[in-house]
Amino acid sequence: MRALKLLVGTCVFALAIWAQSDRGTITGTVADPAGAVVSGAAIEIRNIETGAVYQAGTSATGNYTLAQLPAGQYELSVAVPGFKKFVRKNITVEVAQTYRVDVMLEVGSNTESVTVSAAAPLLKTESGELSHTVDTNTMNNLPVMGIGAAAGSSGLRNPYAVVQLLPGATYSPDVDIRINGMPANTQAMRIDGQDATNGWYSVQSQTQGSVDAIQEFAVQTSNYAAELGQAGGGLFNITMRSGTNQLHGGAYEYFVNEALNAGTPFTNNGSGGLLRQRQRRNDWGFNLGGPVLIPKLYNGHDKAFFFFNFEHFGETLITNNVSGTVPTLAYRNGDFSQALTQRYLNMNDALGRPLNENTIYDPNSDFVVNGLTWRNPFPNNVIPPSQLDPVAMKIQNYIPLPTGSGAINNYLPTYANPKYTLVPSTKGDYQISAKSKLSGFWSLNRQNNPNRGPIPPPAQNSQPRQVNSNTIRLNFDETLSPTLLLHFGAGLVDTRINDHSERFNPATELGLTGTNSTLFPVLGAVVGATNSTLFEANGGGLNYTTGPGNQIHLTYRKPTANTSLTWVRNNHTFKFGGEMMVDGYQMFNETYSMGWFNYSPNETASRH
Repeated sequence: MRALKLLVGTCVFALAIWAQSDRGTITGTVADPAGAVVSGAAIEIRNIETGAVYQAGTSATGNYTLAQLPAGQYELSVAVPGFKKFVRKNITVEVAQTYRVDVMLEVGSNTESVTVSAAAPLLKTESGELSHTVDTNTMNNLPVMGIGAAAGSSGLRNPYAVVQLLPGATYSPDVDIRINGMPANTQAMRIDGQDATNGWYSVQSQTQGSVDAIQEFAVQTSNYAAELGQAGGGLFNITMRSGTNQLHGGAYEYFVNEALNAGTPFTNNGSGGLLRQRQRRNDWGFNLGGPVLIPKLYNGHDKAFFFFNFEHFGETLITNNVSGTVPTLAYRNGDFSQALTQRYLNMNDALGRPLNENTIYDPNSDFVVNGLTWRNPFPNNVIPPSQLDPVAMKIQNYIPLPTGSGAINNYLPTYANPKYTLVPSTKGDYQISAKSKLSGFWSLNRQNNPNRGPIPPPAQNSQPRQVNSNTIRLNFDETLSPTLLLHFGAGLVDTRINDHSERFNPATELGLTGTNSTLFPVLGAVVGATNSTLFEANGGGLNYTTGPGNQIHLTYRKPTANTSLTWVRNNHTFKFGGEMMVDGYQMFNETYSMGWFNYSPNETASRH
């Protein structure tokens, strides 16, 4: 499926038009002591951490707008001849938020200044949208590292888990997100200003970034800009971390160990205690950011910055406390005498013989009485070797032998599932001049999950999976004039998901011809039985499904680009822009092409 979406819009009288961006906006009016608006005032805002300066000017009606500001701490200054310089400190700009800072000048020399270092929190009067912002420190203190099924396929701390804090929102790892009762997975997701939405949330979560590489995470749940009309279930807006003038770094480790878990009830570890399934998870990483410095060659203070983050998730899960049923050696050779319980089923056949539980009848011994076809039981419930299918005999070689006695719950497997997820990312910011700024971001999400089960390869029915996803972003901002701002952004999400079950040739290994795939065949349900495996509750057999069933090979590539021109004219702010998104899916799925075999008890029943 390929779809091309082109959005071109013009927003007039829209001080709320900034809400779709991963940046923030400061807007306001400059007036003199008498309340008259001041035109031509020089507006300057400086990022306290990077020293980056953004400039603007007031319009003829005294209005100013500073758009496309990266999230962070800022200082605003206003200079007008004949008035004291106005300085407002400690302005916090968050992702996708618009703040109003009105300025009242005082008469005096411009060598004097009026500094406001503390003030009431800025009210959001420019937009009616409802937004919730979470920063890295908050996410680090939230239980975003799931356990068990809540961990999802990647195992990483999942930033999308914070949606559970929002009223009206639900979240299921690898399944869906729902906001305000909207259909599942109808949200839009943006990373550094570019769309990263995927129709399958399971793919979205498998390509997530690292929590410690995120600066801010904003979730807009209602009343967001009209140009985001394609997002019915909320907008997730993520800004990745940037370096600052100070070199800084960190390291972290989150872990799970079975020694801290409770034991499995009704088990025995041989020492009088309960079994603890081995579960060891380590989510560790480090990051480093600051100015670009090359000794004796380049000093990037106030100009060039980098931020690098590396996260590694590893899990060793050993399962050794879940029993199952596999055929006994006697069953494999056709001897089912152990299955006879001698329990009378309150029925007789046409010859008056009692029908007993788990008796196997010879399909080659049909006889007809009163129009009904009956069969004779195998003597002592033993099938002669000549009637055993050679393909079935070879399939049995790939099924483990029992580890215990009896026909039921005779197999206690021990198998390990070591999986890992690797997420390196880097971001660079460069201030070309006071009017031109450039930033770029790259992230890789690489996963490997063997998905092992109780039946070893090639007969295991789960699919080992590898995921490789690259996310690339580029943003450029140019101040064309004090009232005219140009923004351009481009991005690419390239995701490849591949199942890689062990290859197997049924024709040469089993003598099974007619299949269309080099995978182990699927042995499925007993038709009419009470479960979906080759197993009956009191007779034994095999209560595992074999064969991987399918193999998915998915390539998802999404290039995006957007551009906007912001123009402050008197009392109005105009925004012109366009956005392009190309969704491209290419999937190859080997679905049951290796053969799917269902079985019926009618084949060896007393009559048919």
